[in-house]
Amino acid sequence: MNEHIAPALPDWQVSRWFNTEGPLRLADLRGRVVLIHAFQMLCPGCVAHGLPQAARVHQRFGGEGVAVVGLHCVFEHHEAMGPQALQAFIHEYRLRFPIGVDGPSPDGPVPRTMAQWRLQGTPSTLLLDRQGRLRLHHFGALDELHLGVAIGRLLAQPPADRSDVNASTADVAACADGACTIGR
Repeated sequence: MNEHIAPALPDWQVSRWFNTEGPLRLADLRGRVVLIHAFQMLCPGCVAHGLPQAARVHQRFGGEGVAVVGLHCVFEHHEAMGPQALQAFIHEYRLRFPIGVDGPSPDGPVPRTMAQWRLQGTPSTLLLDRQGRLRLHHFGALDELHLGVAIGRLLAQPPADRSDVNASTADVAACADGACTIGR
């Protein structure tokens, strides 16, 4: 584990939104703790672990200062995971939090935000503090207790608190069970 507080993330580059009245920007979410779940709908680890976890966080903490946002990052099987298929997937899995489709890259299969944020694959979980700074970045299935403690610590901070608290960033060098890596 590498402990540090990263600067604010650059904004995502989303081509389409679901479950929200309009486009979201990271700046719009300042003042709340933000859980971002990067996923692919055909990723077994996302379907089995990441998306249910994001849905539980949204259900439990959504009214308590935590925003949950899904980021659909398609880096393989592009033809099978278009917006219509994603809309049906969101409906069937009853996902209620906002979900953005990461914008395609003109340079290759890895979408824009995924490349800009240097995500290793899916599922990836990112946790931002109330100021929009990255406090946790984890590739693969994330332990529920670890995530709950991290969210609780960030919620316990006053909204204007900029003090240094333990931040956890999981640096994963290889594939983890239940995760789909980007073939680079």
